[in-house]
Amino acid sequence: MDLVIEDLTVEYASGGYVVCPIENLSLEVSSGELVLLLGPSGCGKTTLFSVLAGILQPASGSVRFRDTVVNDLGGSALTHYRRSTVGIVFQAFNLIPSLTALENVQVPLLAAKVPRREAGPRAETLLTQVGLADRMAHRPGDLSGGQQQRVAIARALAHNPPLLLADEPTAHLDYIQVEGILRLLRELATSGRVVVVATHDERLLPLADRIVEMSPRVAARERPPEHLVLSSGDIIFKQGDPGERIHVVWNGEIELLRRREDGTNLVMERLRSGRYFGELSPIFGLPRSMTARAATNAVVTGYTVTDFRRQVGAPSMDDLILGADVRLQDEPPEAIEAMGDGH
Repeated sequence: MDLVIEDLTVEYASGGYVVCPIENLSLEVSSGELVLLLGPSGCGKTTLFSVLAGILQPASGSVRFRDTVVNDLGGSALTHYRRSTVGIVFQAFNLIPSLTALENVQVPLLAAKVPRREAGPRAETLLTQVGLADRMAHRPGDLSGGQQQRVAIARALAHNPPLLLADEPTAHLDYIQVEGILRLLRELATSGRVVVVATHDERLLPLADRIVEMSPRVAARERPPEHLVLSSGDIIFKQGDPGERIHVVWNGEIELLRRREDGTNLVMERLRSGRYFGELSPIFGLPRSMTARAATNAVVTGYTVTDFRRQVGAPSMDDLILGADVRLQDEPPEAIEAMGDGH
């Protein structure tokens, strides 16, 4: 295997809190494969790119590309890896507006002290490879979005890297331009590289040899409500978990916690009977942003999104964000209610 990721966990601080977008990820990829990292914004796609590129150190686990353990690199070895092994295609293209397409592709070569007499022909070859032989003298402002993306791909290939990372390569393109970029990415993988594409664009699915769900989606299916009789301190779900249910408090109190940078937990909210929580995760396909824990003995029911909407109608966005009080059509089963009272 060319790319081996083992039990990778990445954490970082954001606003004083700990964010863990990647937890215990393992993946093996062979040369010639195209891998899609699929998921919404914030699910860890760009974070994984940063680790693969040697920009970000993981909290635990390892990344190995061929014979190199990426997270063990430092100094000149890390610089050499970033320059010769990894090519990055940025979502926003990041082309220099004042330079022509040819000059933009030459930039990483000249920065590596490749002689101009060699950098020029190499850039011409790459632009021809991506179908821009007739646009070499054009500046970015005179190119379409698809053409700018091709220049960005050519620039990423300047040092002939065996690992190509493309961040949302179709984000700014119309459907006509998308087709050409898809064909190009597929060809680049087939030629012997490992190509990893971060995207939320499901049009790319048929293109991939492998699809990694960065935010696993829970299959929509009918399932009965889940009644939980909790003791004080019991965990309902943890920060970072995938979410499939919206929970309603029947009695007792539930506290929502967020992990801080120093390892302690901050109580963000305390919910009593009649409140619901955990709604944004299953509705929008996001990981849980907080941990839910019983602050006292409590009774809680977890509903699928479909059942929750059936019970209360479609809550407004304000209600969803604020976790407003609810009045469900169903009452808690008497046995569950009695267990809660005597718990």
